[in-house]
Amino acid sequence: MEALLVAAIALAVGLAFGAYRQRRRLKSLETVIDDRDAAIGQLQSQLDEAQRENQQGEALSVNIADLSFDTVLILDEDLSIVMLNRRARRLFGEANPIGERLPDLVESAELLSLAQMALREDESLEEHFVIQGKNYRARTQVIMPIQSQRFIGIGMQDITELVSLNRARRDLVANISHELRTPITRIRLIIEGLFLEADKPKRKASIQSLKEIAMETDALLWLAQELLDLSMIESGEAILRLVKTPLKQLVDEAIGRLESQAAMRDLHIVSQAPQRYEVLCDADQLRRVLVNLLHNAVKWSPKGEAITITASEQADEITISIFDKGPGIPDELRSRVFERFYQADASRSGDEGTGLGLAICKHIIEAHGGRIWAEGNSQGKGGHFLFTVLKAEATFQDEAPIISSGDQSPVVAADAATALD
Repeated sequence: MEALLVAAIALAVGLAFGAYRQRRRLKSLETVIDDRDAAIGQLQSQLDEAQRENQQGEALSVNIADLSFDTVLILDEDLSIVMLNRRARRLFGEANPIGERLPDLVESAELLSLAQMALREDESLEEHFVIQGKNYRARTQVIMPIQSQRFIGIGMQDITELVSLNRARRDLVANISHELRTPITRIRLIIEGLFLEADKPKRKASIQSLKEIAMETDALLWLAQELLDLSMIESGEAILRLVKTPLKQLVDEAIGRLESQAAMRDLHIVSQAPQRYEVLCDADQLRRVLVNLLHNAVKWSPKGEAITITASEQADEITISIFDKGPGIPDELRSRVFERFYQADASRSGDEGTGLGLAICKHIIEAHGGRIWAEGNSQGKGGHFLFTVLKAEATFQDEAPIISSGDQSPVVAADAATALD
């Protein structure tokens, strides 16, 4: 009996010790598991942090790219779009181009050739081309963030306006050269003719020669004045002083300046502007508009015809109309004739003029708060220009009534002031 009791006690002790050892082993395993969980948690935290930093970096890169005025594209080696900025999205409309291949989205052989050449030659390249009617200057750069993969960065700058301005500059130089050469050559020939006369020049012939010299000199002065006016408008130095002014007075003064030129061409300038109309304007600038439009009419009117000036009132505006019986403006060119340096077709311009006069008129009238336009010759044969100006009692709406010119103190007109721009 005692032996059985001892055996039972021994068995119980063994089982207890075994259970103890099992608990120790389990506790050790739990410690190991906890350590591994902590390590995994720490690793996951590091991965999450790296992912956040990567997302922040990508977001920062996209935002920086969006700040650029240029179109920015990132392509992979398959020419699929990986990233682009907001300006680049305009090329693709409302569609989301990420993941799409560039050849499927843009019909530009030059751009695709530039990207493929950049991959082949692994260097920065630059090219000019046209996409959707706009001129672009593009530069490519191969990017290798990791050794196993390459990307192509494309930066595209819209230079359409620059190309247009450069073309206008070339046209201006050509036009001015032509305008200067013609009167100077004529003056030289007239003077040479006077000196080479075998006999003493007759008084009548001399007077006619002097009239022709005066006419060509007026053309030179006119060109110089147009260039000066344009320069002042472009620099913002032209100041408007809006005051109450009789319209008929301005019309009569403008006609007086063109009387001699009109007489040489046997033209009659007829004013039908009512005496009662008064306008809110800068008298010098509005007179300049009238003189420009009348000069245009005198230049292209057939000899012996009449040029008519009329005026009518609507609400708080007065509309002034100048009509001549020249070739007129084709309907499709009515809006373009007011563009800076633009000249209408040969039927109207005869390939002469700088293309500045009507642009200057447009600047001045719009600065007065008015409108200027031309009627096409489909409305009837002849040139027909119209513009509006405020009545004297009207209120001029302008956000900046006090304008400073250059380093001078601000200029304030009697009733209002604004600047041409």
